[in-house]
Amino acid sequence: MAQNEIELDGLLAFPLTPFTEDLEVNLDALAENVESHIAAGAGALFVACGTGEFSSLSPAEHASVLTRAREVAAGRVPVWVGAGGGAASARAGIATAQAGGADGVLLLPPYLVTGPSSGLVDFVRYAVGHSSVPVIVYHRGTGVFTAPAAASLLDIPSVVGLKDGYGDVECMTRIVTTIRSLDTERARNFLFFNGLPTAEVSAKAYAAIGVARYSSAVHCFAPEIAHRFHRALGEGDTRVMDALLTGFYLPLVALRDETPGFAVSLVKAAARLRGDKVGPVRPPLVEPTPEQVRRLEKVVEDGFVTLKGLG
Repeated sequence: MAQNEIELDGLLAFPLTPFTEDLEVNLDALAENVESHIAAGAGALFVACGTGEFSSLSPAEHASVLTRAREVAAGRVPVWVGAGGGAASARAGIATAQAGGADGVLLLPPYLVTGPSSGLVDFVRYAVGHSSVPVIVYHRGTGVFTAPAAASLLDIPSVVGLKDGYGDVECMTRIVTTIRSLDTERARNFLFFNGLPTAEVSAKAYAAIGVARYSSAVHCFAPEIAHRFHRALGEGDTRVMDALLTGFYLPLVALRDETPGFAVSLVKAAARLRGDKVGPVRPPLVEPTPEQVRRLEKVVEDGFVTLKGLG
């Protein structure tokens, strides 16, 4: 699939994977979750990824999540799915995505081990295999690319973009500049994404280096705030962005940073506060304490007060 056929504009949403109280995947709740994201205006859905607790899902659960999400979306928005783990697992995940009709794959970093830059490119090449489903490579953790290595991804036809979860703006500037300077159609159409937790906090800095697309976990529980910030970023409205950062995002991040894994756990807790049937997180993630939940509720309330004050 040619890169210029990929449409991933608008606010990208990463639905949670709902579990029952005994930690079984709840596909009926997933269907409600997916429908709510679409109704709220998500530009695309990325299921069974980081926010969707990809690392805790079995291959069968991974496939079932994709199937149900596609059934509910019914072509209204693109549905992408996560894949990753060891090389063989990543390859199997991409094959499952293609067989399941996914619009694309977010390829997470290799499991546990890393290698030189050439090895990371080979990991992507092996995972892709002979598939043709579009792939976005996640640049983070054990999968951090140098600029030359990132440029080598253009030699893998189905790789259509790079998502940064590493958080080094200088590194990402080198990658973006190196690829864009090739000045080929492939390089010009290659997609870049800000994939940092609570990406709105870094959105202005990333937009300045040509990485305006981002995924919003906040869309899982406060889509009205998420869309208002996204619109302000597109319009260059720093007044609105700064108000939402001060009144909502920065307090949320301060709470998120108290406990490892809260980039997912707090999102699920906030979704439960608004009545969504998402259930608990799977270990090793942990639930926030009752005191943290009370503070989370106050942060969200203050966010909506700030939003209302913007008019």
